[in-house]
Amino acid sequence: MKCLVFFLLCCFKIVFSNERELTISIDPGREDCYFHAAKTGDVIDIEYQVLDGGHGDLDIIFHLVDPNGRILVADYKKPENNHRVDAVIDGDYKLCFDNTFSSFNTKTVFFELIIENEDNIGLGKDNIKFHDLNTDQYDVTIDDVQERIDTVRTNLNKIRHYQDQFKSLEVRDRNVIEEVFFFVNAYSIIQLSIMLFVGFVQVIMIKSLFEDSSKAHILWKRIAIYLFVKDV
Repeated sequence: MKCLVFFLLCCFKIVFSNERELTISIDPGREDCYFHAAKTGDVIDIEYQVLDGGHGDLDIIFHLVDPNGRILVADYKKPENNHRVDAVIDGDYKLCFDNTFSSFNTKTVFFELIIENEDNIGLGKDNIKFHDLNTDQYDVTIDDVQERIDTVRTNLNKIRHYQDQFKSLEVRDRNVIEEVFFFVNAYSIIQLSIMLFVGFVQVIMIKSLFEDSSKAHILWKRIAIYLFVKDV
C-alpha cells in the first residue's frame, strides 16, 4: 500500500511539473511575452481566455513563436482559443499577448501552458522498480495496478483542467456583469441629472410667468412684443 501511494505521488509530480497557469494584465499599447523551454518531440498545449477588457471588448492578439523566430500560431483579436503544437526543435518558445491595438483599455488574460513529453504522457511499469514487491500475495497484477493508476491520473487531470476552465469563466462572467452594472449606473445617473435639470428649468419658467418683476418675465415680455410687432 505504501508503495502504491508513493507511485501515485510520483505520477502527480511528473504530470504537474510542466504545467503553468497565469493571470496577467496587459496595459493598452503594450505586448507581453513569455518564454518556456521545450524539446524536440514535446507537445505544446496552450489555452487562453480574456477575462476582462476594461471598458472595451474581450479580445487580444496572440502568437506563438519557435526559437528560430518562426510564427507557429497567430490569433487576431479573439476572446479565447486553444492550440496544440508539436515542438520540432529544442529551445525557448515565446508566447506573446498583444494589446497594442487598444488605446485605453487594459486586458486581463488567463492562460494555461502544458508541455507534454515522454516523462508525463505515459508511465510504464519499466519506469518504476517493482522487483522488491512480492506480487504473489495480491489478487491483482502489476499491469492491473498500472492501468488503474493511469485511469485515476487521467481523470484527475481532466477534473483539474475543467475546474480551471470554470474558474476562469466565472471570473470573466463576473467582470462582464460588473462592467454592465457600471454602465447601467452611469446611464441612470446621467438620465436623472437631465431630468432634474429640465424640471428645474420648467419650474423657473412657469414661476416667471406670474412674477412681473422677475428678469425672466421681462425677457418673455420683450420676446412676445418683438414677435407681435414683427407679425404686424
